[in-house]
Amino acid sequence: MKTPTSKMPEKVDSKFRFVLVAAHRAEQLMQGARVVLDSPGDKKSTRIAQEEVREDLVAWELGPETEEDEIVEAEDTEEGLTEAPAETDDEVH
Repeated sequence: MKTPTSKMPEKVDSKFRFVLVAAHRAEQLMQGARVVLDSPGDKKSTRIAQEEVREDLVAWELGPETEEDEIVEAEDTEEGLTEAPAETDDEVH
């Protein structure tokens, strides 16, 4: 049996990305977007979305890095890590 991620278009760099793009497309289909497959048959929106992504029928691209992404990356580096201030007996939470 062929798995949903066994055949991916060249521009999909990982199974994780495939799942993210297909999930987003499935959400669009559930909200009323038009199916671009020639013959979708009697399939659920998730299967249709996977097939559309697999056949490279839907356009998608990676967005630019956001400021939030940069902050997370900085926190992951040793320079960005700081220790939490030590709690004292005087502080009430």
